[in-house]
Amino acid sequence: MNDKVTYWIEMSDYDFDTAKAMFETKRYLYVAFMCHQTIEKILKAYWSNTLEEPPLKIHSLSRLAEKSGLDKDMSEEQTDFIDELEPLNIEARYPSYKERLIKSLTDERCKDLIEKTDKLRIWIKSKL
Repeated sequence: MNDKVTYWIEMSDYDFDTAKAMFETKRYLYVAFMCHQTIEKILKAYWSNTLEEPPLKIHSLSRLAEKSGLDKDMSEEQTDFIDELEPLNIEARYPSYKERLIKSLTDERCKDLIEKTDKLRIWIKSKL
């Protein structure tokens, strides 16, 4: 495994640990944001492991999965989860979305996000 792949894996793991810490302190907006970041970075690890070119500097999980070719191996459940995570990056950053997002991020939803994020990141790691 090359240094770039290792870098992205380590960053993904760090972000996942941060998501769990934010859950423990009930900072739900950041749970959602860090779950997105976790998957974004593990997708970039997959990209770096699979393709010669560096990963695109984008936040779109679906585009990263598609451009790296991983989407072809993903289940419908996995692609649906990526679709669920996709807007959480943007919505966590901008005030016009923030209030609505905060209301939707219950303890139960955040626990589900963490569980699904962990399951997907472990699956992607198994592909490396």
